[in-house]
Amino acid sequence: MPSQPEIVSALKSMVDPSRVLADPEDLITHAYDGTPNLNSTPAAIAQLVSTEEVSRVMRWANENGVPVVPRGSGTGLSGGSVPIQGGVVISLVRMNRILEIDEENLTVLAEPGVITEELAKAVAARGLFYPPDPGSMKISTIGGNVVENSGGLRCLKYGVTEDYVMGLEVVLPDGEVIWTGSKSKKDVAGYNLKKLFVSSEGTLGIITKVLLRLIPPPRATKTLLSFFPDMVSAGQAVAGIIAGKIIPCALEFLDNVTINCVEDHSHIGLPRDVGALLLIQTDGYPAQVDEEAVLIEKICKDNGATEVKVARTPEEGDQLAQARRMALASLARRKPTTILEDATVPRNKVPEMLAFIEAMRDKYRLEIGTFGHAGDGNLHPTCLTDERDKEEMERVEQCFDEIFRKAIELGGTVTGEHGVGCIKSKYLPLLVGEAGMKVMRRVKQIFDPNGILNPGKIFVDQPQEPVGA
Repeated sequence: MPSQPEIVSALKSMVDPSRVLADPEDLITHAYDGTPNLNSTPAAIAQLVSTEEVSRVMRWANENGVPVVPRGSGTGLSGGSVPIQGGVVISLVRMNRILEIDEENLTVLAEPGVITEELAKAVAARGLFYPPDPGSMKISTIGGNVVENSGGLRCLKYGVTEDYVMGLEVVLPDGEVIWTGSKSKKDVAGYNLKKLFVSSEGTLGIITKVLLRLIPPPRATKTLLSFFPDMVSAGQAVAGIIAGKIIPCALEFLDNVTINCVEDHSHIGLPRDVGALLLIQTDGYPAQVDEEAVLIEKICKDNGATEVKVARTPEEGDQLAQARRMALASLARRKPTTILEDATVPRNKVPEMLAFIEAMRDKYRLEIGTFGHAGDGNLHPTCLTDERDKEEMERVEQCFDEIFRKAIELGGTVTGEHGVGCIKSKYLPLLVGEAGMKVMRRVKQIFDPNGILNPGKIFVDQPQEPVGA
């Protein structure tokens, strides 16, 4: 196994030496992501700028048994881009060009390092719409969105990242480059490999180009804020809206803890004494939007809403939606450590799941703020704690263990959009079963027989000493 000096020397022989980083102060910046209480330093960072460079480095790493972790902005919340077995971090942030916006075929071709919001703005300038809008879209990259299958506020109506991926260029662990997919609306030739790489969390290949589907923007949007005395009644309103055959653009939930943190941070006039609120956006043709807004208001009031406010202008609606996007940042100001999870259940189970989260909060004596994409059952119970308090951290772990198991019991999943990474790998067998795990391991073995690409993620593996540390 190569030592750190040997790894650094080899990388500098393959790419511009100025883009190979090995100083301790550089390495520490790539030792963690958004996951609390998790860090591991790589042997080196290679800032690559082309598919050819990625292929060259992967071929060398595969031949020499060096672990490789692909990385974008590092906003992940499950340890997916943390180099827990050392080795080389391939940084893709310099591969940040939008290569083509095809207005005839409604597609955009981009490199993986393009920031999500920048891509959305670029296509909007051409009168087109890219709907996926993860909470980290101001900094997250398109490549990261693809391998984590990111969602966002608008995913209830418009779907998640995988619904817009039409083609991918991928470098395999042995350095071979493949293209899968096309601009064709219909394409059922062979296995759907592009769907396999989506959600793969960087364990099967490194994405170097992404072809995405675009759509026309909605003609009108209306935003409503509905206030409830407690979390359960808000959850019942969510179930009522969906049962009423209404699919809003966004149907977001904030509990009292989150409301107060957002108000402390944003000062937009949210009432501090309500138990929960729903932020609801409906969009489409103006007449449809107006009709849906009336129906949504009635359903909310029928389920115990104390007040329903309608934004007077699209700009006011955008301001309210932006406040929702600040939920995590607002909560993070309360305590030194913020643990954000994403237990997800069928939509009709949202009220029961919210009640369970509330019960677990009280049982383990924790401060938990819950928000999330309630319209698709994707809830974010967020524990405000301090990782230096070992006793409390044990209670946090026990609490979330019960929450994840309850989500599975209700027919849900342990992650709706954050990924498995190394944090939730112990829960995956409970969800997919032994047979499912065998199939996944076989897929991993076919693509990466030497196990060098993002090792220690998704599967529960025996711990190893970091390479090149």
